[in-house]
Amino acid sequence: MSRRSGILEFAVLGLLREAPMHGYELRKRLNTSLGIFRAFSYGTLYPCLKTLVANGWLIEEPGSAPEDALAASLAGRRAKIVYRLTAEGKEHFEELLSHTGPDAWEDEHFAARFAFFGQTEREVRMRVLEGRRSRLEERLEKMRASLARTRERLDDYTLELQRHGMESVEREVRWLNELIESERAGRDQRRASPDGSAQQDSTSGETGGLPRRGETSGGTASGGAAPPDPSDDTTT
Repeated sequence: MSRRSGILEFAVLGLLREAPMHGYELRKRLNTSLGIFRAFSYGTLYPCLKTLVANGWLIEEPGSAPEDALAASLAGRRAKIVYRLTAEGKEHFEELLSHTGPDAWEDEHFAARFAFFGQTEREVRMRVLEGRRSRLEERLEKMRASLARTRERLDDYTLELQRHGMESVEREVRWLNELIESERAGRDQRRASPDGSAQQDSTSGETGGLPRRGETSGGTASGGAAPPDPSDDTTT
């Protein structure tokens, strides 16, 4: 299984954990909620769904509206199939959510993981955020070294493109710093509570997460922004 198909399977399982959907709904959610899948087509999605069904992680059910099924039958079309997450699929998705290795730090995989942070335990969120920051800091160091070596050989436009790429990575590092600081602040608040109680996150069971819109951390407004687009990164 390729890395890209693995990301798609992860996202499909995550969306179906929220509610059963048919293929069109899934594709729409992948396109609108998870922008990294804008280029995916039905020709990519349906083989993925069939694989997940074959693995026992999804089941196929007929559409729930009888009139829709009847209309489809009269028109000679197949009724829409609804995909539902099985207990095994939920367990598999939760296992995937707990992974914090290097794959979770890469550009596309990190964006998909971040989209489901609301379903992820705090300690896992922290490890993924810190891993992503470490990966970008390594990338930034390499970009700076490359620019220092090649600056004299670059024309003004190529040099400006290099600077733009570095600024994009620097911006994401600052954004990650804000998120990590917010997560730590929530954890410290929970530990400092005299009775051990705190307002709980509805999905992870712990306080913290994104700063509220308009709040600042490290001098920059955050407020639930999407991850900076890693495609802006430019290297030689």
